Amino acid sequence: MLLVSACSNNSQSDNAKSGQENAKYKGQEITALLEQHPTSNALQKMLPEFEKETGIKVNLEIIPEGDIPPKALLDFSSKTGRYDIVMADWIFGQGFQNGDYIEPLNHYIDNPSLNKNYNGDDFLKSYREMMKKDGKYYGLPVYGESTFFMYRKDLFEKYGIQVPKTFDDLMNAAKTIHDKTNGDIAGITLRGQQGIEAVYIWAGILGGFGAKWLDDKGKSAIASPESIAATKFYSDLLRKYGPTGVANFGWQENRLLFQQGKAAMTIDATVNGAFNEDPKESSIVGKVGYAPVPVQSQSLKGKSSSLDSHGFYLSKESKHKEAAWLFMSWATNKEQQLKSLKLEPNCGITSITAINSPEFSQKFGTFKDVMLEAINNGNPDYLPLVPNINEVINNTGIAISKSLLGASTPELALKEANDKNNDLLK
Repeated sequence: MLLVSACSNNSQSDNAKSGQENAKYKGQEITALLEQHPTSNALQKMLPEFEKETGIKVNLEIIPEGDIPPKALLDFSSKTGRYDIVMADWIFGQGFQNGDYIEPLNHYIDNPSLNKNYNGDDFLKSYREMMKKDGKYYGLPVYGESTFFMYRKDLFEKYGIQVPKTFDDLMNAAKTIHDKTNGDIAGITLRGQQGIEAVYIWAGILGGFGAKWLDDKGKSAIASPESIAATKFYSDLLRKYGPTGVANFGWQENRLLFQQGKAAMTIDATVNGAFNEDPKESSIVGKVGYAPVPVQSQSLKGKSSSLDSHGFYLSKESKHKEAAWLFMSWATNKEQQLKSLKLEPNCGITSITAINSPEFSQKFGTFKDVMLEAINNGNPDYLPLVPNINEVINNTGIAISKSLLGASTPELALKEANDKNNDLLK
């Protein structure tokens, strides 16, 4: 009885201490700029819990991923401090760090009065370490992903198609589906929207053909013969066997078309598996197979899959940095990530505890092993980690779009982008 009483007193003491700590932030208001993603949707549903616990008012502005970088950079460069927190791919996070726009987080991580919700060892190491530079962490991993190949098992069985291992196999499979269904079902759907959307998927084909973004001297290499071959393949594949309007497809448009059963194959983020298997979202539950992204040569295994992490970054212009940090660390801790599994089709969680939970295996067991294989073998050089990454991706995205639309040949479009990228890299 004495032991129980002591524990009870300790608990009351801890609660009182926590209440006192939170009281200092009561009434503070912060704004977070978030990507349209299951993680953001789950956080929106869980937010009242945080606001009640801390007294901090949190405004969530949720917009398409591709709109985040320009909006964040405008806010950072104008020093308005409108956004205390920005969520973005680490590719762009590194650009924010290079511009001295975001806070290093070690001060908060190491502060006992602020780090109660932080457990760095529970993050997948590849995601956590991606956001470290010069010994300092600049982001908390919100979600991570790789890319994998998704295909309709029922259609493959019906038409006697083997799972593609090379891009030639992929082209032949797309042609078979297109021809056998008279084009009623697209052979394949991919992102084609100009900018990071198309570049993200094209980059996998680039790696799978053995091409690189940069040569050994750090110069742009996207006009190489391998890069031209990758771009020609991407353009031909979608123009011949892709869906109508594919040049305008971003992540959401591509995902929805495949979920609706209107395409036989796609290559996209591993998070898409969760949507495919969600009865509320998908008409093809149980009909999808998962495999590594093809490569043109088996010696290039892993080069066609990404390794990517999206994080929360703390603006240097924030007027309520500690309150913002409390939200960031709360939103990414294992308890919230476990809860998010019940709220949204979110397999991109970064918590080891959540990934190893029975709930995760129950919901995502059909593709969990292939997803983890893709993450473990993912290509960290999938996108170029250079200071002018935004402009490099924009130039490259324009070239891809010109090729896809037939407005230019892959050779001419890539040469133009290559020259522009080299001017930036100087």
